[in-house]
Amino acid sequence: MDSTLASDYTNQSPREAVGVRVVKGVIKFSIAVAFVGATVVLICNWWVVQNTRNQIYFNLQELPANDVGLVLGTSKFVRTGKENLFFRYRMEATARLWKEGKVKYLILSGNNDSEYYNEPADMQRALIRLGVPGSVMTLDYAGYRTFDSVVRCKDVFNQEKITIISQNFHNARALFIGNHEGIEAIAFAAQDVPDGYSLKTLVREYLARPYAILDVFVLRPQPEKGNWPRR
Repeated sequence: MDSTLASDYTNQSPREAVGVRVVKGVIKFSIAVAFVGATVVLICNWWVVQNTRNQIYFNLQELPANDVGLVLGTSKFVRTGKENLFFRYRMEATARLWKEGKVKYLILSGNNDSEYYNEPADMQRALIRLGVPGSVMTLDYAGYRTFDSVVRCKDVFNQEKITIISQNFHNARALFIGNHEGIEAIAFAAQDVPDGYSLKTLVREYLARPYAILDVFVLRPQPEKGNWPRR
């Protein structure tokens, strides 16, 4: 060891030595917590996907018919003002299912937390443009979260056998919630977006699945019981 470094090391005060040990301990603890957290997230994601994989359909012809389809909401535009492909592909899939007789009626469930933001109304307008009559649609204005949309489908709209319509990654979480809420559900996977289109959305979904497990088994939040637009 260099004589200067050795001298500096041996000349450390007891307080400095304690400080070094504390910092090292904090770093080790943080690494351990991060490892455990990442492991829990991965296990929760595996659980949700494995629990629902046989309920998701990608082929329209293989999809069993149900009277009611639950369409999960998303924003019509991204923050830059451009079209949200998640929204576009979800609406196109919904219109196809209705036209092919795979669903007869639709519950459009999404966020309407202000008079200026109304996902159900945006979905309704998009579907009418795609040839779906407004008479077969019911708007759920309090689908603030996926948990709310699924639970309200049963508790508010009295539907216990449904087809969920969203992208594949989202369907798994919705089905997991439905399975534990006594709902007989299947799902149709709308066209997915190109790779790299929205990394933030996929990361958020990975974190949302552990939260869904907490909702189902621990937190048991109570969605709103009413249904009216905020305008």
